[in-house]
Amino acid sequence: MSTHTPTRPDRPRTPPTGQRTSQLRVIASEWTKFRSLRSTIWTLLIAAVLTIGAGVLFSAAVPGQYKSVSEAERYGFDATDTSLYGILFCQLALGILGVMLMSAEYSSGMIRSTLAVIPARLPVLWAKLAVFAGVTFLLTLIAGLVAFLAGQAMMSSDNLGVSLSAPGAVGKIVGAALYVTLAGLIGVALGSLLRNTAAGISTYVAVFVMVPLVAQALPASIGDHFLQYLPSNAGGAMFGGADGVTNALSPLTGFLVLTAFTAVLVGGAAWRLKARDA
Repeated sequence: MSTHTPTRPDRPRTPPTGQRTSQLRVIASEWTKFRSLRSTIWTLLIAAVLTIGAGVLFSAAVPGQYKSVSEAERYGFDATDTSLYGILFCQLALGILGVMLMSAEYSSGMIRSTLAVIPARLPVLWAKLAVFAGVTFLLTLIAGLVAFLAGQAMMSSDNLGVSLSAPGAVGKIVGAALYVTLAGLIGVALGSLLRNTAAGISTYVAVFVMVPLVAQALPASIGDHFLQYLPSNAGGAMFGGADGVTNALSPLTGFLVLTAFTAVLVGGAAWRLKARDA
């Protein structure tokens, strides 16, 4: 008499539909996840409202204050920078969204189902980064343009507003969109590295808000050579948002420094996703 020993079924390597997994299919899957979450849509709307609303408010206050400021302050005034001030609030909202986009996969357990279908793992991270970067850049570019046009209309009553053809105006609007996109990608990388929403958001806020504020208390002999390389100040140099920085970087150098920060963190996130269990 012999007993039948059931054989263990092989681990599926393709989706149940029989279709091969490709990077485009993974991007499509991540896009479906992204747009189907109500919280994501609300966060995007809040980010757009903050960008436009804050820009309009600051621009509306300028004509009344301009007459009372010193000649030196008038010389340093830039109408484009003023109308894009809301970008600083926008990057906070979208950075937190970036953290949650990845950390929520771990807190809900969805990451295990995702990786069962995509055992190569890294295509998941690339897809999330691509979807998030595309949506964030487009949203911020449109919101920044609207904030610029509305803000300049507010300041035109005292002939302080500028047109879109003013030197540097288009570059700063595009630079602001690139800054928020790269900051958001850092949020995604932190969510993947830390795998915890609270830890990811705390780290992001510390890097982009707390550290720059605390660093301003450093002696000038140190701070003047350090502050401009912080991620927020390097990115702020791309659109005139590096307030309080004595030696602000050029827009191109600021872009390269922030890109380097982003690449290092995304590389760390890719390593952990590939090397550690979900």
